[in-house]
Amino acid sequence: MMSPCLLVFLFFISTVSATPHLLRRRLSESARYLTKEELWFPQTLDHYSPYDHRKFQQRYYEFLDHFRIPDGPVFLVICGEYSCDGIRNDYIGVLAKKFGAAVVSLEHRYYGKSSPFKSLATKNLRYLSSKQALFDLAVFRQNYQDSLNAKLNRTNADNPWFVFGVSYPGALSAWFRLKFPHLTCGSLASSAVVLAVYNFTEFDQQIGESAGVECKAALQETTRLIERKLVTNGKALKASFNAADLEIDGDFLYFLADAAVTAFQYGNPDILCKPLVKAKKDGEDLVDAYAKFIKEFYLGTEGESTQDYNQNNLKNAAITENSSGRLWWFQVCTEVAYFQVAPSNDSIRSSKVDTRYHLDLCKNVFGEGIFPDVDATNIYYGGTKIAGSKIVFTNGSQDPWRRASKQISSPNMPSYTITCHNCGHGTDMRGCPQSPFNIEGNEKNCTSPDAVHKVRQKIIEHMDLWLSQCQDTGRTCI
Repeated sequence: MMSPCLLVFLFFISTVSATPHLLRRRLSESARYLTKEELWFPQTLDHYSPYDHRKFQQRYYEFLDHFRIPDGPVFLVICGEYSCDGIRNDYIGVLAKKFGAAVVSLEHRYYGKSSPFKSLATKNLRYLSSKQALFDLAVFRQNYQDSLNAKLNRTNADNPWFVFGVSYPGALSAWFRLKFPHLTCGSLASSAVVLAVYNFTEFDQQIGESAGVECKAALQETTRLIERKLVTNGKALKASFNAADLEIDGDFLYFLADAAVTAFQYGNPDILCKPLVKAKKDGEDLVDAYAKFIKEFYLGTEGESTQDYNQNNLKNAAITENSSGRLWWFQVCTEVAYFQVAPSNDSIRSSKVDTRYHLDLCKNVFGEGIFPDVDATNIYYGGTKIAGSKIVFTNGSQDPWRRASKQISSPNMPSYTITCHNCGHGTDMRGCPQSPFNIEGNEKNCTSPDAVHKVRQKIIEHMDLWLSQCQDTGRTCI
């Protein structure tokens, strides 16, 4: 057996021999998460069947460093339409420390490592829905509370719980409080897309507002030029964007539109607008300028892939690291739509990205009979007229998704908009811009840090009140 001194020496040698860049990368990666230690929970496959007792292994994480034993709150951070690889060290870590909270996070069914089946064939996706996901959270919450009680050698105790989510998980957070009010003291619904929208023309309109007059005009002219080149020499055009694999023109045009969306959505408008506006003023080729943005920022810095837009790839039912795209499109095509279609007038994206494109994609990828019943979804949850309580809604002023969120305050459900030049999706939790990652959601790089700080203070005030009301009654309250 090696002596402790020798082990320390060997560790020291291996550390100093690593390059400074590699060390910084390791430290940076570890700092991005409060924890990445995987834990597993046996989850019910179908919560709506009294006869189907099948289970699947669902991944979750816990972080207890700030937990005030035994009666501290438990923060449930909802993961969404992606592989959930740990609990991010965003603003949730600051809140956990302030409130003495344990933090737990459950991976969404089917995504990441929480797939119930070995194939993602359409027939196997029947249990993939927001309704099933909400029951997953409820069952997990009850079982985690029971296991916590067992560890603390107590019975019938109930810690105060608070639920968090950003984007689709933000909607799940609001819906969880709506459907299971006895299981949480309150919810934060950050950039919560609670309104299912069939033809989401407001999405493109918000991009125009966020861009401003000059950038909007440059984007519109770029789109017109691209449409012309697509007709005359589409193959060369796609290759100039490193997107030769997108054989369907609609996929290519959707990819180009989404790249612009990302700049505003995640707090990087200047990376797109400044070079594009300059190119227009200088009489340079706008298509080349846009291609440079796509290749360097969207595909480069952001690490996006054209495969997420390729319908041939989306049809792949094998479970791979790129499966999230197929899974989310299934939810889009069956529940919420959010079809980001071009408005009839003054559009930024190509008019070819229309309703027919989306419906054809749903049919091509998943087969006949797949259609998003948005009316049923909005009737079930209430849309922006959600009849909940003790839910905080937050949105960023530049975020196109805010048009599907609850933006009007009501007495039991306050809503706040963080207004600044680079305030986007989930700014209250993530800071801005969101690439590179901001440790603890630091707001210092937002163009108005004070705007972020004020909304965060409001969130804390509501949490203080609602958690104290839970603690006063000795149980999670309605």
